Amino acid sequence: MPAGPWDNLTREEMVCYQGDRLIALLREALPRNGFYARKFAAVNLDPMAVRSYADLRRLPFTTKTELLADQAEHPPYGTALTYPVERYRRFCQTSGTSGRPLRWLDTTESWTWMLDNWAAIYRIAGVQSGERLFFPFSFGPFLGFWTAFDAASRYGCLCLPGGGMSSTARLRFLAENEADVVLCTPTYALRLAEAALEKGIDLPASSVRALILAGEPGGSIPATRGRIEAAWGARVFDHTGMTEIGPMAVECVANPGGLHVLETEFVIEAINPTTGEPVPPGAEGELVVTNLGRLGSPLLRYRTGDLVCVDPAPCPCGRTWARLLGGVRGRVDDMIVLRGNNVHPSAIQTILHRFAEVAEYRVEVDRAGALPVLRIDVETHGDGAVVAVRIAQAVRDELLFRAEVRAVAPGSLPRFEHKAQRVVRNSASERRT
Repeated sequence: MPAGPWDNLTREEMVCYQGDRLIALLREALPRNGFYARKFAAVNLDPMAVRSYADLRRLPFTTKTELLADQAEHPPYGTALTYPVERYRRFCQTSGTSGRPLRWLDTTESWTWMLDNWAAIYRIAGVQSGERLFFPFSFGPFLGFWTAFDAASRYGCLCLPGGGMSSTARLRFLAENEADVVLCTPTYALRLAEAALEKGIDLPASSVRALILAGEPGGSIPATRGRIEAAWGARVFDHTGMTEIGPMAVECVANPGGLHVLETEFVIEAINPTTGEPVPPGAEGELVVTNLGRLGSPLLRYRTGDLVCVDPAPCPCGRTWARLLGGVRGRVDDMIVLRGNNVHPSAIQTILHRFAEVAEYRVEVDRAGALPVLRIDVETHGDGAVVAVRIAQAVRDELLFRAEVRAVAPGSLPRFEHKAQRVVRNSASERRT
């Protein structure tokens, strides 16, 4: 789809525009936003002293831990709100897979801002007005489900809700309504493909031409992406956003394997997770985000915990917006440290999804003994014992440590509709996505 009017700003034009938006945000939010008024006072920073983009790094970082503590101290919604609660119209919360969920409120204006962001995401991913979009999930309190659905309707698409159905029923519903695009997590795209195989449904023969995936790494992991595209016979588009940040980035048609950030609406930084200093272009760092249009509940220099690599190369699509090479690569706090080796769960996923025989898996990090042990349980098609040996060898060759790989009975591992929780650390109370 052709670029929009803001897609091709020069870097100088973008920095100037972002600076103007940042100043407008601060003037609107402060001093009414109690959370940020206190943060600025703690570092003796007068918001009126912020006069351009160059002043951004003078602002303190914001962390999820701070926001959760604020909500615990000022229940139920905390003080990171620009306006009285009576002005807010929408409630969402994070998944809480790694702790207490974070509650988030939006005004009508902030909600509209997010729907506009989704319109840009649909445009960049090549979605056409009049297409049929299928949303195969039950609508809980998570932001992405609601904003993606609302925005698709405004964009001119027929929205097909898939809540309250089994995977098999969703596949039939998808076929009967001739869906063009499916929106879900990478894990659930694979689960639907598995269900189609079990029921003899020919997914590549369906009307689906594309999937927009989000919620977890996978859409930009080549092995996972390849498996999904082969199973569906359709193009994958990766997307990322957060409940507290909003819909932020998507893959373009011309250049798979990276996400364009909507830079007119978000300022991004990549920092060293330990020092907080910027990393060089092309180096992996923690993603820090400032959203510029969510005035009712803004976030300034928010440490997302996501690991990304900002690609310095120009994109063949012609957009000048920053691009996250390989999408979200993992989480800072997901690192598995095993006998001197550091590995992210996405690296294990990359290996496992190269094996077509693997239907599902679970990783356990067991530190109960004198030496930590990594176990990988796999459900497989065919001879599980043989596949387990091959996987163990691949882990040893590529990740340079030994893992206990065990074949388990078909259907014994959990399936996930939303974010998968495949990594177990020591006990069921220490789970990570």
